[in-house]
Parts: sequence; C-alpha cells; structure tokens
Amino acid sequence: MATDSTTATPLQDVLDRLGSGCLATREEALALGGVKGPEREVLLALAADRRDRIGGSTLTYSRKVFIPLTNLCRDRCAYCAFAQPPQSPSAHIMTLDEVLEVAEAGERLGCKEALFSLGEKPELRYPQAREELARLGYRDLTDYLRDMCRRVLEETSLVPHVNAGALARGEMDRLRPVTGSMGMMLESVSLRLMEKGGPHYECPDKHPKVRLRTLQDAGRLGVPFTTGILIGIGETWAERMDSLLAIQNVHERFGNIQEVIVQNFRSKPGTPMHDYLEPDLEDMLRTLAAARLLLADEISLQSPPNLALGDYGEYIRAGLNDWGGISPLTLDHINPEAAWPRISELRERCESRGFRLRERLTVYPRYLAAPERFIAPEVLQRLTKLVGDSGWAAEQHLA
Repeated sequence: MATDSTTATPLQDVLDRLGSGCLATREEALALGGVKGPEREVLLALAADRRDRIGGSTLTYSRKVFIPLTNLCRDRCAYCAFAQPPQSPSAHIMTLDEVLEVAEAGERLGCKEALFSLGEKPELRYPQAREELARLGYRDLTDYLRDMCRRVLEETSLVPHVNAGALARGEMDRLRPVTGSMGMMLESVSLRLMEKGGPHYECPDKHPKVRLRTLQDAGRLGVPFTTGILIGIGETWAERMDSLLAIQNVHERFGNIQEVIVQNFRSKPGTPMHDYLEPDLEDMLRTLAAARLLLADEISLQSPPNLALGDYGEYIRAGLNDWGGISPLTLDHINPEAAWPRISELRERCESRGFRLRERLTVYPRYLAAPERFIAPEVLQRLTKLVGDSGWAAEQHLA
C-alpha cells in the first residue's frame, strides 16, 4: 500500500466512507492500490454503484472515423510505433483528398465523429516537415489541421474531434470554430518518466507542466475536453492517482473535462519498450474503480475495448460508462494490431450485463445544454442536426 504509514487510513474505513458517495481524497486513493480479495470486490461494487447512480443502465460510445493526419512527430516516446521520422517509407501527411475520402466513407456508414489524430509539432524538429507544409501552403501543422477540419465540417455531416497533443492557447483558439471537442492524454504527471532511459525522455511535449497548461487553457477557452492516463509505463500507483487528481483539479476550476480515459500500455515490436510487462486485467479494474471514485460524477470514465487484455466487458464491473470512439471503417492507427469490436458485438456485451448501449456525439449532452460557453456557433448548427433525445445521437439502425 503506497501511503505514509504515519497517516494511512485503514482500508475498510476508506471503503466505508466512499460508500457514502464522497469523492476519494488523495490519501484514500493511495490506499486503494492495496485492495485484494474481498476488499477488491467491494471496491468494484462501489465504483459500479457510483456509475449506476450517475447514469443508470446506459453505456455510451461515439461512432467515428479515425483520420491520422500525419505520423510525423517531434517526440520519441519509448512505447510508440505510430510516430515515424521523415526518412521512413511510411512517413506521411494526408492530403485533403485523402481526408475527405475517409470522412465521406464514414458518413455513409453512419459515423458522426471525425477523430483527427496526429504527431506533435514535427515542423519544430524536421526541416522536411516544414518544407512539406510550405509546399501545401501552410506555415505550421495547426493551420493545416484547422483547414482540414473546416473542410470536413463543410463537406460532410461529421463533427471533428482533434487529438493533436499539447497545444498552446492560441492554437486551440484557432481550432475551436471548426471542432466540437478536443483531447490530449495527460498520461502522467511523473517527472521521473522524463529522465534518461524513461519512456518520455526526448519528449518535450510530454512534460507534465506542458500537458497541464493545455488542459487549463482548454478550460479557459471553454473547450469540451478529453484526457486521461496511460498506465503501465513505469509509474507508481501514487503517480497514477496524482495524475487523476491533477485532472480533477482542472475540472473543478473550469468544468470542461467531459471524459477521462484509463488506457493500458500495450507493447509494440520495434520500440524500446517492446518487452515491457503490460498491465493485466486486475490492474485495469482497480485503476478504473479508483478513477470513478476520485473523479467528479459528471466526468465520463472510458477505456478502449480493443486494448483490453481479457474480456473488456469486465470493465463494466469497475464503473466504466463509455467505450470511446468505435469505428466501423478505420483502424485504430495508434494501435493498428488491436481491432475495434463490432458495434453489434459491443451492444451484445453490454446487454448481457443488463446495460443499454447508446451512441453519443463527440460533445456530451451537458455541454450541448450550455452552447454559449462550450460550442462555436458553426459547430452547434451541425450538432443540432445530429442530436436526438436527451442530448445523445439520433437513433440509427446500423450494424
């Protein structure tokens, strides 16, 4: 149990207090790292009860296409196989035609979200990236991304969600009129992970201060935001909980964190961490449950089903209420070896546990209810055409 022995609270006392509906304190969150046996089952039940009290028997997902605008990136995360240097044969910046081809194909399959995912600021590291952007008529990747989002918004029925890593406030301000929401994984507040030999060494955009500044600036701008933690990359349980608490603190100030992802590290051939031990299902369940008990009720708790080691349906027992974006068309280009479940299979998995699966938009209902603060007028017009009852996506009968 990763707590100071002079101040530690007995675990049963922690579980009793959390059962009354209180949010976990840091001390209590640290104590949850030591659950096992019957206490583990109590923890999972508490998290599931909290989820049920918040949202009843509804679990959600977003029907999306994944648009990997570029795999060029100035960071060199030790676990990443997505980022490529310019000399790699697979290095690429998507053209407008390629972007629209994916978006239009997704539209025909009933998708409503266009998830733009891309490397972080490659033009600051690679002359080749600057030259390619200049050839396309752009000074930086953010301007190019803005125009690709604008064209998708204008020429399809999809709403862009941008996952472009650590963005400055001015960059988010440029993107806000053409996006429904944005996202960036905090991953971890651990400075140790940035030391030589750590997974975030040579990754200037992964510095905790840089990541937290992005979350805070998104809050100041009123951007509905997705963030989360990446577990199993060398962090301690305490660092894991401190990362969740940092997210919670931002939300308490600005109210713009719409969902938090608990994502498990998956090893990839050819990376420095190819033989690193992956978190098991038990670790995921314990972390999900702790997150549900630590985060504000209105923050959705999510974990990617395609990355699960074991039955992803078990996540429901730990308080999960959202599956994230699921694509009937495109790969998870960050984890191409991990196929999305079919939406019909996901629905069956939920229903077998007594839950209804509902499609949501890239913007959650409570932000749609306050558009003057959280949604640009142009984007709101599109979302209004897609929304159904209670702020979820209009019902469709698709596989």
